[in-house]
Amino acid sequence: MAKKLKTLIRLHKWTVDERRRELGILLAREDEVQALLTGLEQELVEEQKTAAEDPTLAGFSYGGYAQRYLEMKGNLVRLLDAIGREILAAQERLAAAYRELKTYEEVEKNRAKKELEEANLKEQKMLDEIASTRFERAKAER
Repeated sequence: MAKKLKTLIRLHKWTVDERRRELGILLAREDEVQALLTGLEQELVEEQKTAAEDPTLAGFSYGGYAQRYLEMKGNLVRLLDAIGREILAAQERLAAAYRELKTYEEVEKNRAKKELEEANLKEQKMLDEIASTRFERAKAER
């Protein structure tokens, strides 16, 4: 039974590690999308500077750019929200896997403690028996 428990613990450690990797990937994706959003904001500032420098040319090109900017920003914000929801779900899965791992580890710890107590009790009984036998021999020799 102890071997099966160790196998379960090893399996759940692997599961926890897998959930951590999944969460790490999602967090990296969130960072990438956030970087894209920041880059888009910087690009907007540059376009606005360019439009302010040459207002006649800006009348033709800036309107299309502004519309494309709003669409891209909306898409990135929606993607960021979706990733945020995925991150929350991944965090919940990680927490559940961790709780399950801790449950098995606690069972293993309790089992080891019980086995140690049983071994100590057995040893104490044996020592008591030896002491009793010595006492009886010493009593008989007197």
